[in-house]
Amino acid sequence: MIQAFYLLSADPKSGGTVQLLMMGAIMLVFYMFMIRPQAKKAKTQKQFINDIKKGDKVVTIAGIHGVVNRVNDDNATIQLEVNPGSYMKIEKSAISLEWSQALNKPVATTTETK
Repeated sequence: MIQAFYLLSADPKSGGTVQLLMMGAIMLVFYMFMIRPQAKKAKTQKQFINDIKKGDKVVTIAGIHGVVNRVNDDNATIQLEVNPGSYMKIEKSAISLEWSQALNKPVATTTETK
């Protein structure tokens, strides 16, 4: 009980440094766990979209599967072949990085032991 009284009656000028350090630590944790991973993901997505070339298998954010037939001259759109002879013109930004990588992931081979 007496310790609580001493804590309440402490000089208010002495706690500013501790509060400042705690606020700085909270901002650092927020940056490390929230902002930095999101920026890294955005950079990876941008690199993936810039590296798209003819013949790549992709999936759009709407779930449309296809093969890139042509990267258009404006470098913002692509011609996607969804069926043999059926083409769609879509924006490069409509391609999903995660789904396209999952589509192109090599299939694991299974070995049976007898």
